[in-house]
Amino acid sequence: MTSASTASRAAEPAAEGSAPSDDPASSGGRRVGLILIALGIGLLLAALDQTIVATALPTIVGDLGDAQHLSWIVTAYLLASTVSTPLWGKLGDLYGRKIFFQAAIIIFLVASAVAGLSQSMGELIAFRALQGLGGGGLIIGAQTIIGDVLSPRERGRYQGVFSGLFGFASVVGPLLGGLFVDHLNWRWVFYVNLPLGAIALVIVASALPSTRNRVKRTIDYLGTALLAGATTCLVLFTSFGGTTLAWGSAASIGLVVGGVVLLVAFAFVERRVPEPVLPPRLFANRVFNISNLMGFVSGFAMFGAITFLPLFLQVVKGVEPTMSGLRLVPVMGGMLVSSTLTGRLVSRTGRYRVYPIVGSVLVTASLLMLAWRLTPEIGTGEMVIYLALLGFGLGGVMPVLVVSVQNAVEFRDLGAATSGSAFFRSIGGSFGTAILGAIFASHLTEKLPQALGGMSLPAGFSPSSVSPKLVAGLAPALRHGFENAYTESLQVAFWVAGPVAALSVILSLFLPQLNMRSTVHVDADGKRPESPDAPVAAAAAVEGVTAAVAVGGVAEPRSTHEPAVPASTGAPTSAERSG
Repeated sequence: MTSASTASRAAEPAAEGSAPSDDPASSGGRRVGLILIALGIGLLLAALDQTIVATALPTIVGDLGDAQHLSWIVTAYLLASTVSTPLWGKLGDLYGRKIFFQAAIIIFLVASAVAGLSQSMGELIAFRALQGLGGGGLIIGAQTIIGDVLSPRERGRYQGVFSGLFGFASVVGPLLGGLFVDHLNWRWVFYVNLPLGAIALVIVASALPSTRNRVKRTIDYLGTALLAGATTCLVLFTSFGGTTLAWGSAASIGLVVGGVVLLVAFAFVERRVPEPVLPPRLFANRVFNISNLMGFVSGFAMFGAITFLPLFLQVVKGVEPTMSGLRLVPVMGGMLVSSTLTGRLVSRTGRYRVYPIVGSVLVTASLLMLAWRLTPEIGTGEMVIYLALLGFGLGGVMPVLVVSVQNAVEFRDLGAATSGSAFFRSIGGSFGTAILGAIFASHLTEKLPQALGGMSLPAGFSPSSVSPKLVAGLAPALRHGFENAYTESLQVAFWVAGPVAALSVILSLFLPQLNMRSTVHVDADGKRPESPDAPVAAAAAVEGVTAAVAVGGVAEPRSTHEPAVPASTGAPTSAERSG
């Protein structure tokens, strides 16, 4: 008997006459391994496109012109991705994940191709918005499909790897963008998505079973429109407040008021439609609420901090843009190691609560240490320690929040709950970047005259949007004063980010430790009867996944002595109920 057939046999129902399993995991470890590879590719593409354009922006402006709309290249993608997230999740719940994940890949690939062909800034911004629409579906689809093929206890290890991909993309994206600009041209920033996306599309089409629900459903169009409008107002406010728009301007106030009004209307509508895009029953779930609050707070601290670190390295330390990306590798490395380790421990023990507690403490400590020690004289080795600590802490928080939410909700709400987690984390990141940016700019404006000691900066020198080359060209006395004021202002931003991250520590103490389900589905009544020590559903298939990913798709069980565990049909076994 081959190893593949062993895994397949192990995943078959235990008793003849039992209902056939519709868990994709029952098809064997090789198929699940291929599915996870495709999901990883899709997630990596969506994450890369949030950062890969950063180093190409000056070249794009030089080619297409219209520099005043430069920020929209980034904002359009972020806005479309965030706004579409809840809708992608709900559509997958209603009609099956496969068709909409394929649609997201196709939208993303078409948008990437036409973005590379853009002949004007307006075209590029429009195609970036279309790309963000597909990217939102890729992120939610990948995180939710894991819930279709693996039980909560087993998906922890893979959610950890997927979370590490975000850290990887945040560092590798700018580096790849710089390489393409230097050796090819900026259009390859978008063309690079095409071959990878095509591979993911083929794998998903062949390996992922269709699970489309043939029952006629209604789509919450009004709720979707209201949530999209509210999100648009909030993202635009956080993206342009304090820069393009003054904080106290009528436009800024209008965006905030409009966002709040639309959110109130959204909450009213969601209680009265049969299939709400974010079901109100989710907000009665303590795990969902606390996890999303932690996601918002962690996103606030994480994105806000990571935004300012390259500024410090380039403006104060004089590091080139590409090298500043390399200096952030400790964040990515710490996050990748921690998220992978955390995921494996969650899968092994069935316990998840301790990891966000420890992770939040590490994030808080690293931000406070940066606030204290971030000076022009800080050494590279010392900074590496703080950045690695930050990444290690984030890796203990982010994947666990997704797994805990998916474990706590009914299967019918899996997509909506997962998209809710991503939505709140993204909004938190937008607020963190905007608020910490406003604090930094305000403090720099206040302290700069004192730091310069009465000396004047050259005409046209804008402190809040200065380039490293302009700083390097200042007279030594001016440069020294400017760098001190700049560093002190960054420290203030980190002094705010640290206590905000500490809120996540407090919240994590109230995160319930529920039994990790060892089946893919949950009872119709939403109960979780399994104990943390219950056997893992489709264990042989899952162990085959590990081997398949490691050796290119050849599925072999870890040990021939391990008992074969039948795949779950959605109802807990008597042994599971006894836990």
